[in-house]
Amino acid sequence: MSLNTTRGADSKRIWRLACAFAVAFALILSGCDQQRITELEEGVATEADVRAKFGEPEKIWDGEAGARIFEYNRQPAGHRNYMITIDTNGKMSALRQVLTPQNFARVQPGMLMEDVRKMLGKPMTVIPYAMKKETYYNWRYLDDGANASKIFSAVMDSNLRVTRTETMLDPEDARNGMTGR
Repeated sequence: MSLNTTRGADSKRIWRLACAFAVAFALILSGCDQQRITELEEGVATEADVRAKFGEPEKIWDGEAGARIFEYNRQPAGHRNYMITIDTNGKMSALRQVLTPQNFARVQPGMLMEDVRKMLGKPMTVIPYAMKKETYYNWRYLDDGANASKIFSAVMDSNLRVTRTETMLDPEDARNGMTGR
């Protein structure tokens, strides 16, 4: 066996181990989120309760009527992003997982990137294609109906406006021989 063959096999093992670790971490994080969610009751939990369970938000958005929306991102390895609304009285009024086909359907041509980001949270990846003058904003999500990990993409033009959207099977799952979670 040559040295190059050994290095190639080692690289593949390391890649598989890293992918397995990422999947395990995402599953553990997902389980922790479920427990945190059940411990927070809408209209009862306070901002302090939310921060104690979820930590500091990725971003805080202005909501309607003076409310604030806390963004909790689980990308790139996870399949969920959470938006938690804190009303003007400092109580949690909504907690929702936003990476859903229903929300993706709301992303329409002409929308600004910031509006999409506010709706879906921070993307998994942002990939610019300079020659095409397009940028792909990608979110990983779990399509429960198909029991498969998928990628939703909002394609932006040079003015950061949506030109189209796309959905595909998650190539990470396909590469690792996974059919879904």
